[in-house]
Amino acid sequence: MATGRTHRPATRSRGIPEATVARLPLYLRALTALSERSVPTVSSEELAAAAGVNSAKLRKDFSYLGSYGTRGVGYDVEYLVYQISRELGLTQDWPVVIVGIGNLGAALANYGGFASRGFRVAALIDADPAMAGKPVAGIPVQHTDDLEKIIEDNGVSIGVIATPAGAAQQVCDRLVAAGVTSILNFAPTVLSVPDGVDVRKVDLSIELQILAFHEQRKAGEEAAAGTDGGAPAVAARSESADQGPDGDVPAVMPA
Repeated sequence: MATGRTHRPATRSRGIPEATVARLPLYLRALTALSERSVPTVSSEELAAAAGVNSAKLRKDFSYLGSYGTRGVGYDVEYLVYQISRELGLTQDWPVVIVGIGNLGAALANYGGFASRGFRVAALIDADPAMAGKPVAGIPVQHTDDLEKIIEDNGVSIGVIATPAGAAQQVCDRLVAAGVTSILNFAPTVLSVPDGVDVRKVDLSIELQILAFHEQRKAGEEAAAGTDGGAPAVAARSESADQGPDGDVPAVMPA
């Protein structure tokens, strides 16, 4: 199966760990908010708190970028915005196609945060002939029959799959064969892709189930505390219980 474009993120060639890459968007979001308030500098402690990580981890992450800040002053906000944007590849325009324009696909198409973060929705694609030509977020929906031509004409390397689970793998195969090398998958299924293709999965139902687990555990702790004469519960939440292999709670989607 053809894997299409072979562009690789600069972060990999520079040896930046994947866990650090996953945190860079969190730092960028916090820094962008500071920039919008015309804040010139920020300390590692302040930025770490805004991004939801500890300051030691932040300083280590920034050391991979070659940015160490100035003692007693902190980090230059505008420079860090540029540096992280460049590292993430956001200083260029990334055309994106969304396949599957149901309720979720339409909501994604209407999301205003893509353009401000370096992504342009180049096309909306759906298998329903009745959808063809209908505008969603000002973009006419195109039929899946034209998927390969749309990918080629727009130079697309990032695809978003928002189809039902049963159609997702076939759509994925066609995207990859057409040259897409990065896929954001909202379909409730695991996709199989060849080497050289990156897939990020977003499953909202799984995230809700994890939250339900924690709610049930908290309720059990409260009930246990009530049976021992009202003594405070001593079982604290284990940090490792809901963290990733490197001790990070994985982010699902940037706000």
